[in-house]
Amino acid sequence: MRCKPSTNTKLTLFIVLLLVIDQAVKFTVKLNMELYQSIPVFGNWFIIHFIENPGAAFGMQLGGTWGKLLLSLIRIAAIVLIAWYLHRLVKKAAPTGVLVGGALILAGAIGNMIDSAFYGLIFSESTPYAAATLFPEGGGYAPFLHGKVVDMLYFPIINSTWPDWMPLIGGREFTFFSPVFNIADSYITVAVFYIILFQRKFFLK
Repeated sequence: MRCKPSTNTKLTLFIVLLLVIDQAVKFTVKLNMELYQSIPVFGNWFIIHFIENPGAAFGMQLGGTWGKLLLSLIRIAAIVLIAWYLHRLVKKAAPTGVLVGGALILAGAIGNMIDSAFYGLIFSESTPYAAATLFPEGGGYAPFLHGKVVDMLYFPIINSTWPDWMPLIGGREFTFFSPVFNIADSYITVAVFYIILFQRKFFLK
């Protein structure tokens, strides 16, 4: 008689699949694109634009070497906390939607942590003139926990100018949506919106 996979096993396999997708895209970009290179995918609305983010999501960061280390340690602590809470939700037999949302958030956090922890060790520096190489002879571009997160998804759907009558920003150009992000960021964003919109009742209880 064949045993059905447990909920923990299913969630683990789901998280591993999400991580494989995230890392496969990042490796492809890192090894084949020059820094700041852009590849239009859907006109000017969807562009693969390669940048590296030394900080948190959407370019937020803490300054200096110690700031980067602190940010990495905060990421690790957050991953441990999310994993513990997700395990607790499994024990409480939480709805499938809640568990999937939690798995997406955990996968997103781990995906970016992998970049921060290991990319500096295994990749050479990406430059505007050359793509990076994997396992370079002289070693990587940064020590453990000091790597940069690879971002590439850019959706400049609207490019316009603020009306002149608006104070402070009138006449300035603006782009919506301007941040460049990655698949791991998408996991977190989608999960948070999904939980807020469809799983509020569970957490309110």
